[in-house]
Amino acid sequence: MIKTLFIDLDDTVYPPNNGIWELLGERIVVYMRDVLGIPPDEIIEIREHFLEKYGSTINGLRAEYGADLHDYLEYVHDEDLSPFIHKDQELRLALESLPQPKWIFTNASKSHAEQVLGLLGIRDLFQGIIDLEDTDPYCKPHKGAFEKAFALANQPKAEESLFVDDRVSNLDSARALGMYTLLVSARHVEGCDHPQIKKLSALPEFLTKLESTIKI
Repeated sequence: MIKTLFIDLDDTVYPPNNGIWELLGERIVVYMRDVLGIPPDEIIEIREHFLEKYGSTINGLRAEYGADLHDYLEYVHDEDLSPFIHKDQELRLALESLPQPKWIFTNASKSHAEQVLGLLGIRDLFQGIIDLEDTDPYCKPHKGAFEKAFALANQPKAEESLFVDDRVSNLDSARALGMYTLLVSARHVEGCDHPQIKKLSALPEFLTKLESTIKI
C-alpha cells in the first residue's frame, strides 16, 4: 500500500510548455553574468560543463565561483509567475481525493514552490516542501537528497512511497532506493521504463491501478 507521496514541482505539477523554464533559464544567465561576472559568451559552455561534472549549474557555481546557494535560489526565482500559472481545479480535486501525506520534493527554492502551489490553488494539500537547501549538499538525482527528504518526511518506508517526477534520472534513483515511481510527461520519453501519466491530475487513477497490484 502506498502511504506517502513525494511529488516534484517544476514541469510536474504544471505542464512544461508554459514559458517558466525559459524565464528561469534566463534568470540563471543574468545571475552568472551580472552577479558573478562571467563573460556572456562563456556562459552556455560553462553551464554544459557544470551539468556534466556536477549535475547542476548551482553545484558548479558553488564549487568553482564560490556562489551562495540561498542567494542564487532567491535571485533565479525572484519572478512573478502569475502570467504563467493559474488555478487548476481539476488538479485540486484529484489531489484532494488522495488520503496520503503529500510532499513537494524539488531542486528549486521553497519560495518558488510556495508561489507555484499558491497560484495553482493547491498549497494547503501538501504536508510540506523539501527544497534544495533542505537537501544540501545534495540534489536530485543523488541518493543523499532522497535520504534527507525521507528524514524530513518522518522516515516513511521506501517500499510504501511513490515518487512522481518528470525526469527519468530522478526516477531511476528513487527506484534504486525501493520506491515506486511515476513519470509525468505528455510525450513519449525514449528509454524510459517507468510507468507514465500525461498530467498530474491522472494520479488517482494510476494509484488505484497500482495498489491493486501490490501484495499486502
